[in-house]
Amino acid sequence: AKLFLKLGAKVMIASRKADQLKTAAEELSEFGHVAHQACDIRKTEEIQVLAEKIKEEFGRLDILINNAGGQFPTLSEMLNDKGWSAVINNNLNGTFFMTREMATHFFIPQNNGTIVNIIACIHRGFPAMVHTGAARAGVENMTKTLAQEWADYNIRINCVAPGIIESSGLDTYPPPVKEMLAEARKAIPLKRFGESEEVANAVCFLSSDISSYCTGTTLHVDGAQHLNYDNMGFVKVMRSFLNPS
Repeated sequence: AKLFLKLGAKVMIASRKADQLKTAAEELSEFGHVAHQACDIRKTEEIQVLAEKIKEEFGRLDILINNAGGQFPTLSEMLNDKGWSAVINNNLNGTFFMTREMATHFFIPQNNGTIVNIIACIHRGFPAMVHTGAARAGVENMTKTLAQEWADYNIRINCVAPGIIESSGLDTYPPPVKEMLAEARKAIPLKRFGESEEVANAVCFLSSDISSYCTGTTLHVDGAQHLNYDNMGFVKVMRSFLNPS
């Protein structure tokens, strides 16, 4: 959001967590025009309220960034129905609901729009993350499908697939995973993790007219991790941590 504001865009941010959302909007306001609206993307009626808020605040919508997500590491045999459904409902269903509503409220009537979906480095499977791996793969296929269905409306839709990004989220993982990540860094061809700014740059590129002939594709921001990553090493670490017996 910060990069878009710096480039002159008017931005609406949304989240289920109203308090954190308000704080984020206040922090971002120094960079430009930002509005906020609490919204649970799993609930169509709340997305429709968001659409009306956007129309009231800005009059139109040109770019949609779907970056909501939530998951947790688990072995597939240990994943219960509730955990599976929670991730699928948020990461896959919510992304589709948001995309459909913004398209029908804005992009299709305007005959123009750009959508960027944030997925993950899933192209060699996603061990210990089967729920979000399945959801993100669904979003990627949805992206390819809608790129064709909505081409007549001049709607472009693409994905950004980040690899391991230096962020506060890495601090939340247990020690064995942190050790595995240290080894993973060495296996990435560029020998480092990515920065959040690099992901933002990729999203901005796909949102702009510079990428006007790009649609239905996925841009990897991962230092070529998806070409050279030892998934089985991660499986071994997670199995020993989650199921030591």
